Amino acid sequence: MSAAATPHATPPHYFIPSPSRYPVCVAIGLFLMILGGSQWVNGHEWGSWCLLTGAVVWLATLAQWFTTAIGESEGGLYSDRVDVSFRWSMSWFIFSEIMFFASFFGALFWARSIALPMLGNLDHQILWPDFHAIWPSAQAGVTGSPADTISPFRTMGPWPIPTMNTAILLTSGVTLTIAHHALIANHRTKAILWMWITVALGLSFLCCQAFEYHEAYTEMNLKLSSGIYGSTFFMLTGFHGFHVFVGMLMLFFITLRLQKGHFTPTRHFGFEGAAWYWHFVDVVWLGLYVVVYWL
Repeated sequence: MSAAATPHATPPHYFIPSPSRYPVCVAIGLFLMILGGSQWVNGHEWGSWCLLTGAVVWLATLAQWFTTAIGESEGGLYSDRVDVSFRWSMSWFIFSEIMFFASFFGALFWARSIALPMLGNLDHQILWPDFHAIWPSAQAGVTGSPADTISPFRTMGPWPIPTMNTAILLTSGVTLTIAHHALIANHRTKAILWMWITVALGLSFLCCQAFEYHEAYTEMNLKLSSGIYGSTFFMLTGFHGFHVFVGMLMLFFITLRLQKGHFTPTRHFGFEGAAWYWHFVDVVWLGLYVVVYWL
């Protein structure tokens, strides 16, 4: 089940991992989470239990997988070819995440710039005489709800929480970079300190977003069911928040590994991979901040 390979056993040009149960188990966990989540938001009570089961399977598998990989890495079982394989794998993973968010940004663009003007043209006025092609559909009877099927809501502006979160994430990118340079300079104590600051900033972002969601539901009546505005708002910001949570966990465990003496100034791709992911999350948020909260 191991993905380890000794230097003399590694193929001369690329690395082939050994058979492992971990990818299949992770896929099963993610499938149960997606299935359960989709059913839960549609009113099926069993969906919450399916989501919980998938999360347990997913997290338990990742814990075993990462423990195995860390043990093999610290045991000196990974060659330079394995390191190259990890770098390519992380690069393609981040590319897939870019495409993932591009689909939601594309949905928002299509709704605002193409579908909305088309529904408001003269041909559709015959079918929807009370329709007003304006964005967003903040009031009942406007845009996507001429039949008053969407209750009135207020839109989410950039002040103050989204702007605070932008400052938090940008600051976390700086602190993470400082920690990285400290590790390269072999200043482990300094690296650990700045890593804990980065983790704390990530947690602060999540707390602020949770408060924002609570305010949206209780004070602004802005919900996932609030038309195309509500669905795109929560899909984009919600999935980004999940990625922040995953990135924060990655940085948290990297920090624990630093405290245990793992990584060296010349070999620390585990640290670099987590940093790549966190900077990707920062860049996505900048796009969200401009497109979702300002435009």
